[in-house]
Amino acid sequence: MEVREGMSSVVLAVGPGHTLRETATKMTEKGTGAALVFDDESPAPRIITERDILNAVGTGKDPDSEKVGDHMSESVISAEPSWSLEQAAEEMVRRRIRHLVVVERGELVGVLSMRDIVRCWTQVGATSSMSPP
Repeated sequence: MEVREGMSSVVLAVGPGHTLRETATKMTEKGTGAALVFDDESPAPRIITERDILNAVGTGKDPDSEKVGDHMSESVISAEPSWSLEQAAEEMVRRRIRHLVVVERGELVGVLSMRDIVRCWTQVGATSSMSPP
């Protein structure tokens, strides 16, 4: 199975000036664990994840005043739509991330999460040794 089959083409976009609460609310509404951060001063998008927000709140930051720009990743890791899901999963594990931005010919086409990979693998009948007989 390829990344293009598992990725979400619906991408949540926020700006660096959004608060963490605004971003968390949008992520909840869209049912996504990450938002791409677009800024006119940056040539490429960056990303903020649910983990980034959790880490900020967990260390006492105020989600109503803290801005995305202070908690987002400075760069994103990308994948091509033609990558296998195995290749994408290996990249995520190697880099200790949960989301890949999918880019085709220099254009953003989607986001792939670990959750997407698990969903695809279970839909095609993947099982584990813990599965009941």
